[in-house]
Amino acid sequence: MMAEHPLHWAAIKGRVNVIDEILSTSLESAEVITKNGETVLHLGVKNNQYEAVKYLAEMLNITKLVDRPDNDGNTVLHLATAGKLSTMVIYLLKLGVDVNAINQKGQTALDVVESDMSNSGALLILPALQDAGGKRSHQLPPISIEIQQIQQDQKSLSSSFTKRMPESTTKHHRRSQNRRREKQLELQTEGLRNARNTIVIVAVLIATVTFAAGINPPGGFRQETGDIIKGRHSSFKIFAVCNILALFLSLGTVVFLVSIVPFQRKSMMKLLVVTHKVMWLSISFMAAGYIAAMWTILPHGRGWGKQWIFVAIVAIGGGSTVAIFVGLGILLAKQWLRKWEWRRRKEKRKIESPSSSVSRVEELGTMRKGRHDSSNSDVDSSDKGGYHLY
Repeated sequence: MMAEHPLHWAAIKGRVNVIDEILSTSLESAEVITKNGETVLHLGVKNNQYEAVKYLAEMLNITKLVDRPDNDGNTVLHLATAGKLSTMVIYLLKLGVDVNAINQKGQTALDVVESDMSNSGALLILPALQDAGGKRSHQLPPISIEIQQIQQDQKSLSSSFTKRMPESTTKHHRRSQNRRREKQLELQTEGLRNARNTIVIVAVLIATVTFAAGINPPGGFRQETGDIIKGRHSSFKIFAVCNILALFLSLGTVVFLVSIVPFQRKSMMKLLVVTHKVMWLSISFMAAGYIAAMWTILPHGRGWGKQWIFVAIVAIGGGSTVAIFVGLGILLAKQWLRKWEWRRRKEKRKIESPSSSVSRVEELGTMRKGRHDSSNSDVDSSDKGGYHLY
């Protein structure tokens, strides 16, 4: 059995997840045929890979492929009936395959199954073919047979010409897909670097602001002793704690990012996830410290006229901060759902191919010389949205 393309090997082995990966990067590979004129459907049917054939039928427009003969004139229906694959035959008939196609031996699918009725599968195939309008070759009009012979001659001539071309065409398309994939990964990596630099800049700004607020506390100092005027107030204590936490969290983030230089995208992602969460805390403490500082310097009293300013500050400042975090949380939850759905579909494809005992990356590595970069659930699941949250 000669396989001309990794897709052929995937169909032979019934690896649905590998078939999906190959078709997602090179849909034209479905048109590649072997030296015997066999399509990917021929190989899947010949090896009784029902799930692979079903997946190909759902993914591709197989109107032309399903009736395409090999060099012996056999369609996929001929192969399924010859192998007594009753489930495969019934499924192919549902796809609308030409039930009366004739091979170079002058046999229809009904002729093939009647040539050997010893198998129990033949007892199921025979009525299915007859119900679909299947006939013996001698029952077909002579004109119909001649037309099919001419069509097969034309297809064989076309196959002898085109089978020299797919290898170079596929390689060119594969190189194009690889370049596109590499460019996409380069853009994503550049985006991660920009995010890292942005976090450093924001952390430095927070450290600068909180440092300035720490040495110039709200309410000022007493000229005689240098003590903080509002130092005993509870609101000032809250400000001092929040300001110190925001300062040292931001300083820690800066030191962390400038000390660690990851060279892999996965390591960069983990680093950004950690530092981004620390930035959330730092910004939250800075916002809380600002509200506490305003409460410290505002006049206190029981009247509404002296308290409405504090209420407005809390409502505007706290409400805005909470609204931003809630909005980001909703987007993050949606991203997690997309990621979960992406992984669920991937696991479903693996389950549909129970014989797959190796990973997709290992499978592609054994089937072709060049190896693509492995899929990343964070990147691939966020590809449609065009952004990624940490």
